[in-house]
Amino acid sequence: MGTTSKALSLLELFSRSTPKIGLSDMARRSGFNKATTHRLLTELAEFGFVEQLDNSREYRLGPAFLRLAALREAAVPLRELASAVLHDLSNATGETTHMSQLQGRILIPLAYAYSDAHGTQVRMEDATALMLHATSSGLAVLAFSPPEFVDQQLQAPLKARTPQTVTDPAQIRALLPEIRQRGYAVSVGGFELDVYSHAVPLFNANSHCTGAVAVAAPTTRMDAPLKTTIQHALFQHTNRLTRLLGGFTPPGFPTGETR
Repeated sequence: MGTTSKALSLLELFSRSTPKIGLSDMARRSGFNKATTHRLLTELAEFGFVEQLDNSREYRLGPAFLRLAALREAAVPLRELASAVLHDLSNATGETTHMSQLQGRILIPLAYAYSDAHGTQVRMEDATALMLHATSSGLAVLAFSPPEFVDQQLQAPLKARTPQTVTDPAQIRALLPEIRQRGYAVSVGGFELDVYSHAVPLFNANSHCTGAVAVAAPTTRMDAPLKTTIQHALFQHTNRLTRLLGGFTPPGFPTGETR
C-alpha cells in the first residue's frame, strides 16, 4: 500500500457514529504504527482534509471536503438527479428506494426516498456503508465489475451482518452469472433481518459499473405481484438515472422487459 493509499484509508475510518478519532485509536483502527499515523494525519491536515481539535489529540474531517463536494455537485448534481428519480421509483413501488455509489472499495448510499404508502418501511442512513457481499446493491456491483475487483473483494474474510449473510466466496461467485443474465440482484436478510431488496447497477460513460439503485421492503410484504412491480420499475428508473448521468448500459444488458 502506497503513501497515498494509506492516507486515504485513514479518511475511511471516520463515520457518522465516529466523527472524531484520537491518534492512538486511529493507529489501532488502521493497523499502522503511531509514528506513521501521525505523519499521514499531519500531511492530510496541511491540505485541509483533516483538522485537529483545539486542546485535543482528536481529529475530524476538514473543510477541504466542503469545497470539493461543492465543486463536484456544481459539475454533476448527482444527489439532485438521483433524488428525483428515487422519488419516482418510490412512488411506483410504494417502497423505500436508495442510490449508492462505489467509492474505492466501499459502497456509500448517496440519496434515498421513502413512500407514504405503508406505515412500516425500511429506513436508511446516509453514512452507512453497504457491504458488497451482503446487499443487493453490492451483489449487483460485483456482478458487473472486472474479475480482478471481485477477486480483491472476496479474498478477505467476509463478515456476517446477520445470520442470513452469505460469507462463503464460492457461494457468492456462483450468484454472479445469474445476476448478470437477468440484470438485477436480490438480497433477503443479508444486511438487515426481515428486509428484502432488489438492485440494478448504474453505469458511467464507459459502461463501467459505478453503483446501484435499490428498492427495499419488509419481507412480509414481498409477494409475487410486488416483486414484478419492483423489478419492472427498477429497470426503468435505474436505466433512466444512468442516462441522466451521462452513462450507458453495457452491450447485452437486460432491458427488464423479459426475465
